[in-house]
Amino acid sequence: RDAIKNKATDEEDYKPLGPVKTIIFIVLGIAAVIFGGDFVVDSATVIAKNFGLSEQFIGLSIVAIGTSLPELVTSMAAIRKGENDIAIGNVIGSNVFNVLFVIGIASVISPVKVSGEAFFDVALCIVLSLIVFAFCLHKRKLTLPKGIAMVAMYVAFFVYVLIRGMA
Repeated sequence: RDAIKNKATDEEDYKPLGPVKTIIFIVLGIAAVIFGGDFVVDSATVIAKNFGLSEQFIGLSIVAIGTSLPELVTSMAAIRKGENDIAIGNVIGSNVFNVLFVIGIASVISPVKVSGEAFFDVALCIVLSLIVFAFCLHKRKLTLPKGIAMVAMYVAFFVYVLIRGMA
């Protein structure tokens, strides 16, 4: 009963933004994303050069982690609320979006050269994804040991990419 009352109160307190404010926020948001994207790419390139690391290492590690933090927070919030399907859907949807839409749009704008290392990275990603798929199939549950194994696989991947990036 209280939950219904609180929900009704929350809806009454909600005041939508006017059309002018909405448009201003959208334009500012788009500008921030464009500026932020340029800043991340430029900064990652400088970091790679200053530390003698490959740009591919920076992309596979620092940039990937930074852009995935919102997904981590969203998935953790969903899991805490018992919305497991949202957490899984968020991660899968984001990866499919990145692989197909982001790379697709980038290649429409300008051809994307693919290095030999990238072929191995894609194959490794497929293998790791199949392992996670097998984890999901087994009792249809991701448990603590499976989670530890997944984190260990990421750490191993990160170390591999670090070693390769320093070579």
